[in-house]
Amino acid sequence: MSMQHYQLTVIVPLYNEEESLPQLKTELDKFKEASQIAVEVLFVNDGSSDGSQPLVEQFCKESEGYSYLKLKQNKGLSTAIKAGIDACETNLVGYIDADIQTHPMEFLKFYDFLDDFELINGIRAKRKDTVVKKLSSKIANAFRRAMINDGIEDTGCPLKIIKTEVAKRIPFFDGMHRFIPALVQLQGGSVKQIPVKHYPRYAGTAKYHLWNRIKKPFFDTFAFRWMKSRYIRYEIDQKG
Repeated sequence: MSMQHYQLTVIVPLYNEEESLPQLKTELDKFKEASQIAVEVLFVNDGSSDGSQPLVEQFCKESEGYSYLKLKQNKGLSTAIKAGIDACETNLVGYIDADIQTHPMEFLKFYDFLDDFELINGIRAKRKDTVVKKLSSKIANAFRRAMINDGIEDTGCPLKIIKTEVAKRIPFFDGMHRFIPALVQLQGGSVKQIPVKHYPRYAGTAKYHLWNRIKKPFFDTFAFRWMKSRYIRYEIDQKG
């Protein structure tokens, strides 16, 4: 299938996810088969030092509708997502993590709302995380909502579909993956939130501890408030 026939690109940022990738590929194949719209999967390897890259290259060689980007060095999740968005040529762009704590089939729940919203964002129900992840997420989300009042229940849910033209206008910098819904709202876009299932991590380990999960969102929230206070948005009434 040629690039112009794909309608949705699903970005999969990954960093040292060798153990999860074979099962992730199985789940992505199931989703692509069930999807009513044609889906391309774009792996973005954020400088992995394990065996992730050979697996990704194998997937792309053996299966149609898979491609990859390999960053020269580890730059973090925001950079990996931005690289994927920059490379996207379809009308819609999705995002899912490689740890399979959310499943690609959940994207099917989003399809009924694609025409009416700029962003569809998942809400992880009955989270199957460790105590550290649950606590840090609860603290960070509560602080963010209090500071920026975006109305987003689970901004960190790694299950999103965005209109690509909107995604390409997001003013990304390090840490801004935590504020994608708020950044879409900043452009005047509308956000739909949908509960999705959440699962224990399939394999491997999380890369961050409690202090990382609280400290970075704390400072990033102030960065977003600064940006919001100075963001330029306008509409042209007439042109002669």
